[in-house]
Amino acid sequence: MENFRYYNPTRIIFGKNTIPQIGPVIKKHGFRKILMLAGQGSIRKNGVYEQVARSLKSAGIKSVELWGVRPNPVLARVREAIKLAKKNRVEAVLAVGGGSVIDSAKAAAAGVYLRDIWEAFEDRVRIERALPLFTVLTVSGAASEMNQWAVVTNQAEKKKWSIGSDALFPRVSIIDPSAQMSLPWKQTVFGAVDALAHLFENYFMGRCQETSMAVAEALMRTII
Repeated sequence: MENFRYYNPTRIIFGKNTIPQIGPVIKKHGFRKILMLAGQGSIRKNGVYEQVARSLKSAGIKSVELWGVRPNPVLARVREAIKLAKKNRVEAVLAVGGGSVIDSAKAAAAGVYLRDIWEAFEDRVRIERALPLFTVLTVSGAASEMNQWAVVTNQAEKKKWSIGSDALFPRVSIIDPSAQMSLPWKQTVFGAVDALAHLFENYFMGRCQETSMAVAEALMRTII
C-alpha cells in the first residue's frame, strides 16, 4: 500500500447550457465586482461572451474586462491585469477561455497581494493568498480549470516558468462542451495533444501512485 493525499476544492459544473449559471454562482459566493480576462475575441464569435455578460448583468455583478490574452501567456499582460484589478478594487477574477487565459487569471489573482508576481515564479516569495477565481472553459487541454498551477512567459528574460499554490484553485469552473463544438478541427487536435502531453509527463516520471496511473491510462485511452 502506498500512502497519498488528494485535495481538489474546485467545483465543476459540466453540461450543455451551463454557462448562464456563472453570474448566480459568483453572486452566491458574495462577490459583486470582478475582473474578467479573455483571449483574442473568439468568445464573441461563438456566443460565449454574450451568455457570460448577460448572466453577470442579471446577477447584478459589475465587471472590468481585459482582453488580448494570447496562447503561451506573457508576464506583461499579467501585470496589466494586476494593475487593473487593484485600480478597480475587484473582489474576484473570472477567466473566460482556455488554459492560457486561466493561467493569466491565476497569476493576476495572486499578484494583487504581492510586490511583484514574477518573484513567485522565481521561488523568491510564496503565494499565500489570491483573489477568488472562477472560470468558464472554452478550450480543453491542460486542466488549468481544476488545478493550482499556472505557466507564464517572461519575454524580457526569455523564461517560461510556473507557479503553484492551493490559493490558485478555481472556486468554480463551468464546462459546457457545446461551446467547444465551434472550434476548428486543428484546435481540437491541439487540445487533445496538450492533454496527452500532460498525462505522459506525470505517467512516465515514475513517481505516480498506482491509482493515479490507472486514471491516466483511462484518460489516454479516452482521448485516443
